[in-house]
Amino acid sequence: MAGVDLTDIDGIDKSAALKILSEVGLDMERWPSAKHFASWLGLCPGTKISGGKVLNRKTKRIPSAAAMAFRMAAFTLMNSKSALGAYCRRMRSKLGSPKAITATAHKLARLVYSMLKHGSRYVDEGQDYYERQYQDRVMKGLQKKAKNMGFMLVPAGAVSESQHTENCAGIG
Repeated sequence: MAGVDLTDIDGIDKSAALKILSEVGLDMERWPSAKHFASWLGLCPGTKISGGKVLNRKTKRIPSAAAMAFRMAAFTLMNSKSALGAYCRRMRSKLGSPKAITATAHKLARLVYSMLKHGSRYVDEGQDYYERQYQDRVMKGLQKKAKNMGFMLVPAGAVSESQHTENCAGIG
């Protein structure tokens, strides 16, 4: 009916897809971007700032059946072996379980928006692919920080034993 299969996304089953489509509809032209869509659902962090001081960062309380369906779908991803499951577990270790569920629901809402708006398909790359991407991002960040401080990162296996003894000869 929608032209795409929302159940291809891990965590979203038939009943969740029907609930989302019944609440949201098929016309995504009402929202200029996926960020607007997620904000309308109440899945974005709020930032109440006054005088440069952050007063509140809680998400908006919007009683939406679609938002609840996204949160339930995100909750089911906690033990999934997919890229979304790895994302949910990483967010849980960083933010705690309730915020991780909201962050994963936000990601699911953005995926559904792009699928319905552009007619694209969702292809899960898997947990290992997501972990490799995450490690590459962390490594690039560390190399950039080291370069800014005047250091150079060298992988542990790249330094030979003779170079190590030459470098350590002057110490002590």
